Order: sequence, then C-alpha cells, then structure tokens
Amino acid sequence: MPDTALPASLCTCFRLRKLSRLVTQRYDRELAAAGLNLNQYSILRRAARTPQTVGALAREIGMDRTTLSRDLKPLAAAGWIELASSEDDARAKLVRIKPAGKRVLERAQPLWRKAQDEIDARLGAAGVNALHTHLDRAMARMELE
Repeated sequence: MPDTALPASLCTCFRLRKLSRLVTQRYDRELAAAGLNLNQYSILRRAARTPQTVGALAREIGMDRTTLSRDLKPLAAAGWIELASSEDDARAKLVRIKPAGKRVLERAQPLWRKAQDEIDARLGAAGVNALHTHLDRAMARMELE
C-alpha cells in the first residue's frame, strides 16, 4: 500500500517552530508547578544575573522590545521584578529581580532541570550536542547583517 502521509514541510521556519513548540510544551508542563511558563522563567533567569534595560534584555533573549515589555507586566504584577529608571537615561527602564522573583526561580530551577533532563534523554547526548552546534551556528549566521 502506498504511503499517503503528507510529505515533511520543506519550510525551515515551520520545522523550527514546530520543534520549538514541542520543546516549550515540555518545559511549560514542568514549570507550571512553580506558577511559571518557559518564557517567564527565561526572563527571570536573565534578569537575575544583573539589572539591565528592557532593550538590552530583549536583544539577549532575541525578542522584540515591545513584546518583552508586554511580557514583563505580569512578572511585575506578581512582584517578581521591578522596572526602575536607569541612572544613565531616565527614559530607559532597568529590569531588576525582586526577592519574590528569586524565590520563584529557586522553586522553578529543579523543575526546569527535570524538563531539560527529559529532553536530553530523548535526544541523547550526541543529538543534543549536534543540535546545539547547528543552532548556535545558524543563529550566528542569521544575526549577521
């Protein structure tokens, strides 16, 4: 009997987005126990390193500044971050993690690790290393302008 399954998409974006959704769902399932999704966790992790402007944080994460600004609102409402005026530029807002944000990160870290370990187990060490190598190379090439 002939294979009637639809052919895999030739669209690179489709493949990347589908993989991204599948991986994100695994992280989101685990992080839900801490009251976070993967995007919120990622923002908090980076904000915990050092206070930085919304623009700098958006560039680091690879998000549009306006999208990040919208995503920061529930984190601020939860009392996990604060947006403060920069000493260098009053128009620029610094994203700072608050003690409650540090506590939620402490609860979320082992949940993130569980999701990470599951993904690593499914892909295998060689698969993860190859994927990371290809993704890092692709990001570097796509960021050149």
